[in-house]
Amino acid sequence: MTWLEVKLTTTQIGVEFISNIFHELGAGGVVIEDPQLIALYAKRGQWDDYEFPENLFLQEEVVVKGYLPMDQFLLTKLENLKNEVDLLKTRIDNIPVKIDVAEVQEEDWANSWKAYFKPEKIGEKIVIKPSWEEYEPQEEELVIELDPGMAFGTGDHATTALCIKLLEKYMRENMEIIDVGTGSGILSISAAKLGAKDVQALDFDTVAVEVATSNVQINKLENIIKVKHSDLFSQADGKVDLIVANIVADIINKLIPQAHTHLKAQGIFIASGIIDARKEDVLETFQQNNFDIIEVKEDSGWVAIVAQLRS
Repeated sequence: MTWLEVKLTTTQIGVEFISNIFHELGAGGVVIEDPQLIALYAKRGQWDDYEFPENLFLQEEVVVKGYLPMDQFLLTKLENLKNEVDLLKTRIDNIPVKIDVAEVQEEDWANSWKAYFKPEKIGEKIVIKPSWEEYEPQEEELVIELDPGMAFGTGDHATTALCIKLLEKYMRENMEIIDVGTGSGILSISAAKLGAKDVQALDFDTVAVEVATSNVQINKLENIIKVKHSDLFSQADGKVDLIVANIVADIINKLIPQAHTHLKAQGIFIASGIIDARKEDVLETFQQNNFDIIEVKEDSGWVAIVAQLRS
């Protein structure tokens, strides 16, 4: 398949907003190239700085790349992208956003970002390790082998990191879990590593289903995690102890009224992928649907909400 690589060059403040624009457009993947973050990791010794051109560390601009399939919906998506960028410029005065596009083949894209993906510890225990990298775990660390391919989720995005930290806090041994919009499978695998006995990893994107299935196999968790092609809860079975959904606010608002069918009494719902401007909207939906708000966490303009179903 041929994809259109849409490259938006901006400043650090615009990164999360632009990533969310791509995510809501249904981009097959998002890549963030932040020279300052690379420099920080190199300074920590996590990355070898000789792997990157020397002038890279002097750049202040951040590049956000999204990949859109070149199909009949492309022109509509590009028009929506332009409108969203124009709206962003009105919200953040004088933010520079330069747009470039280029055609790329699937195999080129699938490998081009790998230089930027290194082992990263998220939260207290979870370490995300690319399948092609070596890593020696420290005591009590739980290592996830990950090859995200073209599916969303490597752990470095604020929404994913928020979910992992909240799973560490609210997960209990032998819980049953539903992960809606599993992407690369990172949250399902995290839940299994943290002690879940059964995880349903659901996604409507067939590429995500393939990638998540592969990552579950890499981590030898097929006996715990079942990956399913599912439109939201359509293929979910039974009632579970915890639902996690790292998607977008509009989809989360659709999931909340349906969650009663899939959550046990006093079950936990962890919702993320919510931009701060939509926080109150999602909180209100939870409260209107028999949920108590347990915790709200924010990071870099993103919000994660922990809610508990009233018994």
